[in-house]
Amino acid sequence: MSTVQGAGVVVTGAGGGIGAALARRFAAEGARVVVNDLDAGRIEALAGEIGGTVVAGDASEIVDAARDALDGRVDVYCANAGLASGGDAFAEEDVWAAAWDVNVMSHVRAARALLPDWLERGSGRFVSTASAAGLLTMIGAAPYSVTKHGAVAFAEWLSLTYRHRGVKVHAICPQGVRTDMLTAAGSAGELVLAPTAIEPEAVADALFDAMDQDRFMVLPHPEVAGYYRARAKDPDHWIGSMNHLQQKWEESGA
Repeated sequence: MSTVQGAGVVVTGAGGGIGAALARRFAAEGARVVVNDLDAGRIEALAGEIGGTVVAGDASEIVDAARDALDGRVDVYCANAGLASGGDAFAEEDVWAAAWDVNVMSHVRAARALLPDWLERGSGRFVSTASAAGLLTMIGAAPYSVTKHGAVAFAEWLSLTYRHRGVKVHAICPQGVRTDMLTAAGSAGELVLAPTAIEPEAVADALFDAMDQDRFMVLPHPEVAGYYRARAKDPDHWIGSMNHLQQKWEESGA
């Protein structure tokens, strides 16, 4: 894509899965890529493979270092780092706090650091890796579902607030993707997500299609659009259907 040729791109949570696939795709399209992970060892091989730069550390705090590594200019920021927090309403406070910090506040902090430059020059692109759980909710994962709703809401707010000033925003909302996060979802993931799981590279393809078409919502599983419409049309029916799924999961011995 000519739109990313030579662009400065940051991908957080690039140690594997969707993040690594995004980094590889941006690099293949001619971008200069900074890869981030808490553990530098997880991204050194990837950086060598794609000719990228390693900036390790907390995704909430790396914008300045990434900007320096890209000669002062970040054009695309992929807020991809995420935390798969299972549990219900009784999950411990620290589980909720960690999910909120990684899945929502890291996006807020990055945007706060990026926006002044983007607004001054009239261009910038923020990519939020959210989840279909942020549109539809996921059984057995209250902290994850709630915070992914927050990630989608923040991405939507960014777009509606700054779109006319040149800031483009994309919210990626896949269902199951064959990554460590799917494995971490346990029996609920096996029941709901595994049957239609896709490879991380398909998520990168979906993002680039959305960028070509200037679409906010990125749905690597196109059927999610129909589910989302059904949920909006008849919320009670939707919740009832999801409750039946919850019961099926419980009966399976989850």
